[in-house]
Amino acid sequence: MAKIILEKSKCIGCGVCGALCPEFFELKNGKSHIKNSKENSDSNEELETDKLDCSEQAAESCPVQCIQVIK
Repeated sequence: MAKIILEKSKCIGCGVCGALCPEFFELKNGKSHIKNSKENSDSNEELETDKLDCSEQAAESCPVQCIQVIK
């Protein structure tokens, strides 16, 4: 199982992740949000998933590198 993590404090709300990967990402209140995610102990969002699809492209394209994909 893989994990997608979003460091919310680093997000600048540019929207590139949602444009590239609307399956996992959306903008809420001007910041990125991982759909169906949970907040972890660091106040970041995380989602465990079996398929990563476009999330890796979103992570690579993020200008502030606030998305991590852990396989």
